[in-house]
Amino acid sequence: MKKNMLRTLAVTLALALPCGAAADDYETLSAEKTDNPMLWADVPDPDVVRVGDTFYMVSTTMHLMPGAPIMASKDLKNWETVGYLFDRLTDSPKYDLLQGTVYGRGQWATSLKYHNGRFYALMAPNEAGPMGRTYIFTAEKAEGPWTLVSRMRHFHDCSLFFDDDGRVYVFYGTGEMMELKPDLSDVIEGTHRRIFRREADETGILEGSRMIKHGGRYYLLMISHVYAPGRHRREVCYRATDIQGPYEKQVILESPFGGFSYEAQGTIVDSPDGDWYGIIFQDRGGVGRVPTVMPCRWINGWPMLGDEDGKVPAQVRPVVAGQPKTGIVKPDDFSSDKLGLHWQWNHNPVNEAWSLTEREGWLRLKTSRVVDNLYLAPNTLTQRMEGPGCSGVAVMDLAKMRDGDVAGLVAFNSTTGGLVVRKTGKKLTLEASEQSVTLSPDNKEVKQVTEKAVESVALAQTKVWLRIDADFRPVEGGGYAGKDTARFYYSLDGETWTKIGEDYKLLFDWQRFFMGAKFGLFCYATKKKGGYVDVDAFLYSREQ
Repeated sequence: MKKNMLRTLAVTLALALPCGAAADDYETLSAEKTDNPMLWADVPDPDVVRVGDTFYMVSTTMHLMPGAPIMASKDLKNWETVGYLFDRLTDSPKYDLLQGTVYGRGQWATSLKYHNGRFYALMAPNEAGPMGRTYIFTAEKAEGPWTLVSRMRHFHDCSLFFDDDGRVYVFYGTGEMMELKPDLSDVIEGTHRRIFRREADETGILEGSRMIKHGGRYYLLMISHVYAPGRHRREVCYRATDIQGPYEKQVILESPFGGFSYEAQGTIVDSPDGDWYGIIFQDRGGVGRVPTVMPCRWINGWPMLGDEDGKVPAQVRPVVAGQPKTGIVKPDDFSSDKLGLHWQWNHNPVNEAWSLTEREGWLRLKTSRVVDNLYLAPNTLTQRMEGPGCSGVAVMDLAKMRDGDVAGLVAFNSTTGGLVVRKTGKKLTLEASEQSVTLSPDNKEVKQVTEKAVESVALAQTKVWLRIDADFRPVEGGGYAGKDTARFYYSLDGETWTKIGEDYKLLFDWQRFFMGAKFGLFCYATKKKGGYVDVDAFLYSREQ
């Protein structure tokens, strides 16, 4: 019954996408082409390996839990989340939104490798001190379970590398390297080496290490960006015949794409047929940092990225045809007793404050802590937004909210817009809300939250449909900018929709959250804990 309801609502929602475009259900078969971006969603810092006929990718999700998502694909087009490295991080109460936060920090730029029948992942949180110590995990299957091998000193934007002779290294920072002990328990002291020096014009960022070996040579891929007029973000490669060097450098990609800016940072991977591909991400404003796929052509021993002109192509032929269409963002009728892998919590969840079984077929979000604002509220449940346009609907039962409770559906980020329901006494009020947070630069403590109700309406019933439509198309002639707008709607019957509030600008701010906008479901208490909301379904549709 619920699945039929979800599909019926999907048809209605598809008709309401930006510009009236219809969206296919995520289960339909894919077209025989791979459009760029490969994933028009926030999937930054990718690392990719292939095992047999399956590609596996890891990405950055920072303060979201579970963390370090592992995604799988057969064709470098259709991806699905199959697991996570960890359920939660426990080095500090900040991961629990106490004594500070880890907004824009946490898990970063994880390195993924497959060696001697096992997967390995190396991850260094973007933190100073003990919280920033590097994790190394291993698993027999990419889906997990993953087990912790060791913790060691911090390595920025690092790459794990297993050489043919059995020795293991980590490349990090700007051209630095250390050897690890064979059991990966720690570094081998005295092995630090700087394998190259910056060139005179390399004055901006030079990081994002990804090391591979091909044809007996070592290739270290990095992002380079000089902040100066006429200089663009680019992907560079350092190569050597000896791992210790000397290394020589080549620019392997310098290309804008699709109405957005120049792209860089990622890796290369081969297919079962011996073809090579680059997977490189691009900043796209409010939606976040999106991965693109492109040919990798070995020319004079260099892995040159892009088409024959060195540009990111709009389309790439699929690695293999006929794969079913899958996605990393999905609707949910909450009929399972386990939360789908497409969901992530904002910081560590309070596990006793949510349930999929207390009301069968519903997600229950319970208040567990009295807080002042959304940015300190436990158990905000998120999914990515996607371009070029997408819509999300939450079907919510508000009957058990208590005085002072706040719940709703938002486009969650350091600047947040969305639909907020407030319980005041016995009255329910729905607001089109705009919120922004100020964080301390050291421990990301929430210092100030500004909130404005743009428009409000009294609710005379406790069941409501809340909808957000987002548009991430490039602005024509906009100088690499996206539209990045969200519109908010509500319904009292799931059929007739009323727009509320104004078009909201979705922003990307690397100094605060450093992520693209996420759909966020939430319920928190400002006076007394114990209330809750039930979510019947989350409906999702993406414009193709």
